[in-house]
Amino acid sequence: MKTQQQIDRTARDLDPEVHDSNFMGAKLKSERRYATLHRDYDDPDKLRETAGLIKQHTLEHLDTYLAQAEASFQRNGATVHFAVDDDAVNAKVLSIMNENNAKSVVKSKSMLTEETHMLKYLEENGKEVVETDLGEFILQIDNDHPSHIVTPIVHKNRRGIAKSFEREGLGDYNDDPETITRRARKHLRQKYIDADVGLTGGNFVSAESGRVVLVTNEGNARFCMAANKIHIAVIGIEKLVPTDRDLGLFLNLIGRSGTGQQLTVYNQFIAGPKSKDQPHGPEQTHIIFVDNRRTEVLASDCREILRCIRCGACLNVCPIYRQSGGHAYRSVYPGPVGAVLSPLLAGNRFPELADLPKASSLCGACNEVCPVNIPIPDLLLRLRDKAKREGAKVAMKGTPNLAMWATLCSQPTMWKTALSMGHTMNYIPTELVPHPSAKSWQGARKLPKFQGGEFRKWFKNRK
Repeated sequence: MKTQQQIDRTARDLDPEVHDSNFMGAKLKSERRYATLHRDYDDPDKLRETAGLIKQHTLEHLDTYLAQAEASFQRNGATVHFAVDDDAVNAKVLSIMNENNAKSVVKSKSMLTEETHMLKYLEENGKEVVETDLGEFILQIDNDHPSHIVTPIVHKNRRGIAKSFEREGLGDYNDDPETITRRARKHLRQKYIDADVGLTGGNFVSAESGRVVLVTNEGNARFCMAANKIHIAVIGIEKLVPTDRDLGLFLNLIGRSGTGQQLTVYNQFIAGPKSKDQPHGPEQTHIIFVDNRRTEVLASDCREILRCIRCGACLNVCPIYRQSGGHAYRSVYPGPVGAVLSPLLAGNRFPELADLPKASSLCGACNEVCPVNIPIPDLLLRLRDKAKREGAKVAMKGTPNLAMWATLCSQPTMWKTALSMGHTMNYIPTELVPHPSAKSWQGARKLPKFQGGEFRKWFKNRK
């Protein structure tokens, strides 16, 4: 089989052990999601539709809710900043650190900071940055990057992690998961205490009360703030929801959709710096709302992708992701959501990632599991059309010419004639298929045996 698309080549050349880790890691989470959601709710689709409507409503009135959130945070004592692009948000974080003579930062998991390459930027500017999510910490010491939105090291095994810990001086080789976790905990504990700044993302933001909601299973986001005087939250502008009441719906959906949990273990609601009555907590809270081409996506015909709450459910169920893994998508966001979001966020670099929308079977499974009901297959088709119209060469590789097929489908007489002759395909060998595109397509697939053509006759005589 010819594999001219880059993601096909990556899947073909993937180490079998890594492939199995990707496949089983995604499959098991998808099965847990299905069991939990359908056990707890009679009609989960109603919840998904409601959540989708709330997110879409928020996006359609984003200017209003951003202004409301800014006022709410300021009322709580937080400082609000806005950053147009990745350079601006990185520079703003560095500026806050320099103004406070801060040298080190402990950081919780954040896809947005991956998007802006913030870790590398701060290190190049003389700051010590420590990832505190266990998976992200392992990626940091391996100089690697996430392959999954929720479980960033799904592609790794414990033997490789044990070697990394031994190399970094975190103990002799030991691949017992509990030992690895204890060693990481011991190493990170002192980092929490010594750091000057705690840096987090934000899963949701309530415009009504001005509260950032942080969802983790390790509690590390809370630890990042406990001993530090400064908390900086870097948040995409699409993370807003209108009211606190909406949070109940989304917190129930994100745990069940992402990992099959009824609720994630730790849920923090951060309104601002500590009050006079509180003994612990940051003295400064900085909220940085980041655009980074999100308003361009909002203005496009793919704006529904901004509903995404980063649960990873679409990755887990996607047959392409299961076979290829997250690194095959060559961008921060893998899987079906990444195939839509990454080319859009690339801006002028769209042609470089224009092949990603083709990394889908269009089976619709991603839409069926999405907790905010994003019509991902429709968006993928729109981006394929955009790539075709803009002549993106990377998207054209390996694509057969379907002009003959398009003509056949648009001419009723030709279509009916072709159907009446369909049974002849049972007897034509692949090498004798007359058209190059059909020959190429059939060279990699098998047609089902033609079962007869009586349907149209039956339908025509039906009253």
